[in-house]
Amino acid sequence: MTIRSLIQEMRSRPHRVVHEAASTTPASEPFRWSELPDELLREILIRVETADDGDWPSRRSVVACAGVCRVWRMMVKEIVAVPELSSKLTFPISLKQPGPRGSLVQCFIKRNRNTQSYHLYLGLTNSLTDNGKFLLAACKLKRATCTDYIISLRSDDMSRRSNAYLGRVRSNFIGTKFTVFEGNLMPQTRSSKMVKSRSSNLMKVSPRAPSGSYPVAHISYELNVLGSRGPRRMRCVMDTLPTSLMHPQGAAASTPFLRSCSNNLRDPPLVLSNKTPRWHEQLRCWCLNFHGRVTVASVKNFQLVAVGDRETEQATSERIILQFGKVGKDMFTMDYGYPISAFQAFAICLSSFETRIACE
Repeated sequence: MTIRSLIQEMRSRPHRVVHEAASTTPASEPFRWSELPDELLREILIRVETADDGDWPSRRSVVACAGVCRVWRMMVKEIVAVPELSSKLTFPISLKQPGPRGSLVQCFIKRNRNTQSYHLYLGLTNSLTDNGKFLLAACKLKRATCTDYIISLRSDDMSRRSNAYLGRVRSNFIGTKFTVFEGNLMPQTRSSKMVKSRSSNLMKVSPRAPSGSYPVAHISYELNVLGSRGPRRMRCVMDTLPTSLMHPQGAAASTPFLRSCSNNLRDPPLVLSNKTPRWHEQLRCWCLNFHGRVTVASVKNFQLVAVGDRETEQATSERIILQFGKVGKDMFTMDYGYPISAFQAFAICLSSFETRIACE
């Protein structure tokens, strides 16, 4: 059912507001979508929202409605629920919003060894035969003292000055500690210092202008001093997510850097740790239950759970917040849920690709 057919159906009913609007509008004037009554527009968009059951990109009709005009866009924002409630990724902003509470968003990562790039896709089905919907891309930049992973909304644009830039992951020299930086480049204001190049007449922005990037997570891998073989041990401190989010009545902050700006010592940051695997005597290997999402044994495979205090640790340690595992030579699954976002989950998984002799 198209939007025009829905409008005709609504107009056939004895709707008081519609008849009043139709009586005041001459028949000779062309029809304008922005002049629809709010009651009729809301009912149409609600029907489109409920009829579009699929995940992104099957929700293209909802996105199309938001692109009609400003009035429609504001109305769609009121109707469409966040991923935490709907379990759907509707708009690109959903990539920075917390995942669903009761389930995990199933994604997969494709690695390209030649270009040192990583592409994140939304798994539309349980099988990995589909191409999926492209979500994020990352590019590995090897430097003298560290390694950077640039995360972008576009696979062909990895510039930090681009509007598609979302953040980066930076490691230390030996690859045991990582810092996740999040934030788009802020638009240049009048206060930005402009300098003129001597070689050309182009005006350039001074590099001292703030870029708006801020740390949101710190990832550390435990050193294997004795050299004994075993699974990796990782710990993620989510600087912008308080521990209270794991409580049943907790709600994710709408502003990502709300926690970093307020020094609230009574509400410590959320800490994630990998779930300890069990040793299988018959298979002679470490095992974790990935519920069929991981098929290849690898030291990179992990499941992250929340680390709480003594009263809540038993309840929170059983729920998987992020799991990552290998299913092919350059294919990996990534499933994430509340309270982390797709961007944060992707950044944590990128740290697992770094080869670290000191931890293995």
